[in-house]
Amino acid sequence: MHREIQKMREIALVYLDRSGGLQKFVHDCKKYNDSKQSYAVYRFIISINPSDIAELDATLGNYILHNPIQAAQIFQSVCFIAIKTLSLIEQLQTEAQISILLKPTHLPPLPSYVLSLSAFPFNYTSQRFYMSEGIAIAMGTVTKYTQGARFLCTEETCPFSEGFRYIRVHMPGATESATVRNDFVCSLCSSPLQEDMKFRVLGDKQIVEMIDAKVLNALKGYSSDKSHFRIQTFTVFLRDELANKMKIGNHYRIIGIPACVQNGLQATACIEVSSVQLCKPNGPPFVGDNFKYLLSLTSSSCWRFTAVLANIFASQVVPPGTYNTLKLAILLSLVQTGEKENADYLDLLIVTSDTLVIDRLLNYSICLLPHGIRHPPSSEIFPSVSKDKHGTGSASIHACWGGGGGREVIDCVTDVFCPVLVLDSRTTTVFIPGKKYGEEADQQVTISIQTNFWSFVDMGSSSKKHIQKDNFLIGQMDVSLIPPNLLDVFGLLIYNEFPACQLPSPVIHHILKKAINPEAMLYKVSQQFRMQDYEEFILFAKNLHVELSPEAENLIQGYYVASRRVRRDSIHGSTLSASALKILISLSKAHTKLSLRKKVLEEDALIAILLLESSLTLKHGTSALCIGPNPLFPFDLRDENSLQQRDSYLMQCHHQLLKFIGAYGPGTHININEE
Repeated sequence: MHREIQKMREIALVYLDRSGGLQKFVHDCKKYNDSKQSYAVYRFIISINPSDIAELDATLGNYILHNPIQAAQIFQSVCFIAIKTLSLIEQLQTEAQISILLKPTHLPPLPSYVLSLSAFPFNYTSQRFYMSEGIAIAMGTVTKYTQGARFLCTEETCPFSEGFRYIRVHMPGATESATVRNDFVCSLCSSPLQEDMKFRVLGDKQIVEMIDAKVLNALKGYSSDKSHFRIQTFTVFLRDELANKMKIGNHYRIIGIPACVQNGLQATACIEVSSVQLCKPNGPPFVGDNFKYLLSLTSSSCWRFTAVLANIFASQVVPPGTYNTLKLAILLSLVQTGEKENADYLDLLIVTSDTLVIDRLLNYSICLLPHGIRHPPSSEIFPSVSKDKHGTGSASIHACWGGGGGREVIDCVTDVFCPVLVLDSRTTTVFIPGKKYGEEADQQVTISIQTNFWSFVDMGSSSKKHIQKDNFLIGQMDVSLIPPNLLDVFGLLIYNEFPACQLPSPVIHHILKKAINPEAMLYKVSQQFRMQDYEEFILFAKNLHVELSPEAENLIQGYYVASRRVRRDSIHGSTLSASALKILISLSKAHTKLSLRKKVLEEDALIAILLLESSLTLKHGTSALCIGPNPLFPFDLRDENSLQQRDSYLMQCHHQLLKFIGAYGPGTHININEE
């Protein structure tokens, strides 16, 4: 056995030399040596590529993967010999002072290396590397733990009453009491050991609760009292350089060693994480054949593809040709969801007296996203704080109902309004009182909200008393039930085109047939464009990188300047919010993505302007631009002629918009081509 260990030490040295790890090790030693301070523990991180090391020596490769703690001792011996041979750290006295952390770059893509909570038995006693994926839904504040400590024998005549014979370092899954206690005894004279507090080495520790990503897929769009569910989480420990590497709501792939932590009578399975990798969903390399064929059929116009797409969208829930404006807005919001910082968000506020159909339509749409979550009215949307259950005494921040509040895109449907400041700033602040959670000072943790919000208001059954206004402007809707500042933070206000008492016959027939046979395919288009096809299409479209063309940018700026000058009063100034320009750009980019293009054209900007102008008309009444009540779909789309008629109508709108900009936006450079 000794000969085998010696051979693995030699292979470890060869690997460090070839991989560049030895050079990094020498550099880390220099930092310790330059400090001129004597440490109890010298900590080194060694990156291991299992494939490369297995090619050098299969025995060592297998040892690292399946006995990582013992494998670390092999590297510990190699590093100690290197330090002494090359005189890298003068203060180092014993091999026990070296703490080695092996961090594999990846694991073999085999099922035996994937840790699953659903697999039985849950092998947390093997203490080898596993890979797992999940979404962070709760995390504690960063606290301190003991990386290493020096103990001395209390018997003065004992040789171990000085020096660095007794060094204790943290091991995966160990609690604080396993590293530092007052009941250790000397192995030579059996006298009690006492810690030399001057040499205690502290590090950062953070506890994160994760759930399997498949949980959110199972609960997509589901609405019920959350007390009926118990979502099983697993605990991961982030230490030192990994602290604060995770954010609530994100999907991560981790590599670590499972362990069992005992807290009183309660045992918790956990993972000591060695590496964290953010998982970003990659879009499919291409869209479905049916979408390609539809794109080729409508290639003669920049408006037809999205018009037909909105016309047939969600045919499993509503008949084709109904709710087209709302369906187009939903599609635009779906493709404009993104995980990037400072993303262009597109929030929808829908006013309706027909909550049943709207509820079903939004529920269908939200299931097209990987992490679409529906918030029932009784649930909290934003994170809350509670005491950490692992006995640290610190605070733990919990995402509510599936991790809403993280960077991962989570669309919400709710008829309980989100706080205005959150929608405006895309952040929420969690207050942590210091006295309650064992800290000296209070803390405020700011969490980014990378989420599009959909909300609907039931105007028909509101119990709020309000004064009915008599002096409505042309096109203005009674929105007195909705706070004015809430109207401004939502990107689009959309009014349900069908009152509940006057549903069109296709919708009524659809509801009745679905009630009789819920699984029936009522339309041929439902078979051609399935839900899975839309999921793939949206995932492909949302990952497109689009840029504004100069023509589209001039049109958007011209409309924005002219509209601010037109929509103003002597008391409040302009009624057009400062965020309108950002909303216009977001809408234009979304329509470009939905059209599967990479350059934002004037045609895309026109759709964005008409959508926003329609929303502004509902809020404030019509302006000098004077668009119709349903500017994007003024008539039914039945055949080629109706699509041609819509194109002609939109070209007229474009010409009318240019005249509006020329009249009310002086100083903007817009070319008006008279036909």
